[in-house]
Amino acid sequence: PIITEILSLTFSSKAEKISDFRLKVGESLVGSRAELAHIDLLIGSKDGPVGDAYARALTHPAKGREGLQVILEPNMQVKPATIMIPTVKVTSLRHASLTYGPAQAAVAKAVMKCVEDGILPKEAAEDILIVVNVFVHPSASARKRIFINNYKATRNAIRKAMEGLPTVDDGIKNAENARHPFRNDP
Repeated sequence: PIITEILSLTFSSKAEKISDFRLKVGESLVGSRAELAHIDLLIGSKDGPVGDAYARALTHPAKGREGLQVILEPNMQVKPATIMIPTVKVTSLRHASLTYGPAQAAVAKAVMKCVEDGILPKEAAEDILIVVNVFVHPSASARKRIFINNYKATRNAIRKAMEGLPTVDDGIKNAENARHPFRNDP
């Protein structure tokens, strides 16, 4: 309902318009070494594939990769409702405290900042959902750096999803330089 009304509104500095809220995809990699943050996310309407993914992540948790609804503080869920799923299996209390502590807080802050800045439409916050895969390296230890890198990566992934970036032309232009982000050789 509200989605239809806001499809023609502008949400980015590039003045690109939202044409379909069924499925937006974003990705971002920020930082280096053990404190590297890698975010993959889906944004979409509750009645589309993102709604299905959100419900499945919440009701069918995988051992060590349990989804967590993102909160600003207890009893204060972010809007749009967001679920975060660890990319790497969580196998220790220390790793869990970093994943569900500073990384989760960073995702929460980034989502709300994107709403505040108009990257995510405030008017659609009750009608859309976000599913976020969050990478926290098992040997990570710098809580502040984990927060900063995950905040930047989440914000950037949301912006890219909403702006449709990278474009196909960006991919064609950069295909020759393709390499694994953790290795020097392709």
